[in-house]
Amino acid sequence: MRFITIRLKAVAVAAAMAGLLVAGALTANAAGAEEVYWSGSRSLPIYCVERDDNKIALSFDCAWGVDYTDSLLQTLAEEKVRVTFFAVQFWAEKYPEYLKKIAEAGHEIGTHSATHPYMSRLSETEIQTELNTSSEAIERIAGKKPELFRPPYGDYDNLLIDTVNAMGLYPIQWDVDSLDWKNLSASDIAARVTERVKSGSIILMHNNGLHTAEALPIVIDTLRAHGFEFVPIGELIYRENYTIDATGRQIPRGVA
Repeated sequence: MRFITIRLKAVAVAAAMAGLLVAGALTANAAGAEEVYWSGSRSLPIYCVERDDNKIALSFDCAWGVDYTDSLLQTLAEEKVRVTFFAVQFWAEKYPEYLKKIAEAGHEIGTHSATHPYMSRLSETEIQTELNTSSEAIERIAGKKPELFRPPYGDYDNLLIDTVNAMGLYPIQWDVDSLDWKNLSASDIAARVTERVKSGSIILMHNNGLHTAEALPIVIDTLRAHGFEFVPIGELIYRENYTIDATGRQIPRGVA
């Protein structure tokens, strides 16, 4: 009987530990930051920024189409909001007139790679090629060399982040995911964003989301009403004397 009791206790403990591990993994996935939850000593991109001035950044990944881009640009112009677009090289070369429009409107442009691969599967040389060729293409078309990079699919490893940093680019992730690529309604997109934003947040959206252009005015008006100010990511992040904590938050040195 004692043996059975001990075995039962052991099973219960094992089950509880498994439950905690699953809960932790689910929590990380729900936050869109599984790699941060298990980060340990991993090299991390910037997910958000430690700020107390309510500045936040909207960002749009450009890889597939331009159907709603004019509408986005019109709203941004009317609202006098500058944002960051991350362009894949093949998108930039297919739609150079749109990349020029974005640049001429005063928005920031970062690279989103050359071919939109899972970059954690690439060698250092392949990573450098992706970043160099895409940056050169963007500079050739838009007239300014990118300073920021966002990994396709949000996929990265130590080699990628270390290589990006060594090349003088800032690797950028996000802490607020609109999930607009899932074709959510405009109200659902807006709710997801406005309920999750905090000072220093980086918001992920896409230039060709089905209802992104409809959601954008709601997002801007709601967040402004709550005292938030929109700036491009390049004006949100710190360029030197900073650390990145285990959650991917960029913190100026000297701040606890």
